[in-house]
Amino acid sequence: MSFSLYILLILILAVCLRAFVAERVVVVGESMEPTLDNGDNVLIEKITCRLGKTDRYDIVVFPVGDTLLIKRVYGLPGETVRIDDAGVIYIDDKPIEDRYGYEPMREAGRAGGYGVTLAGDEYFVLGDNRNNSIDSRMLDVGSVRNKNIRGRVVLRLTPFNKMGKTD
Repeated sequence: MSFSLYILLILILAVCLRAFVAERVVVVGESMEPTLDNGDNVLIEKITCRLGKTDRYDIVVFPVGDTLLIKRVYGLPGETVRIDDAGVIYIDDKPIEDRYGYEPMREAGRAGGYGVTLAGDEYFVLGDNRNNSIDSRMLDVGSVRNKNIRGRVVLRLTPFNKMGKTD
């Protein structure tokens, strides 16, 4: 086999890996602080999400317009998510432990009142830095459909002093 054919094979393999298996994404903004910081490079894996196996508290990447957002999953398909005036998150009328919120939430957005009931393929996502996050509480983002989730964050690549798994 010629050298050119090896190079072509490697390029095809790299494109397929990026398209279907894993991809590097750069965090833009402060909405996931303190878990992820602006400028962090993270690795997302795509297979789990394509199989519909996204779990509560996974950090996922999805597009809104031309922008990629990185948020944490709270509400799963079929659940009702409600946020009260004190910023407590309820799933199907049961309060959940929120160990990721950076500070108490000031705005419930569309999850206030009776809450948001998710369809069979939708997720409710929040940034860890709730008061500085555009997420499912806002109509601009809304509930995220499974087919729109690009992948879930599995590893922080840089900065090197913080390299490793994310919570």
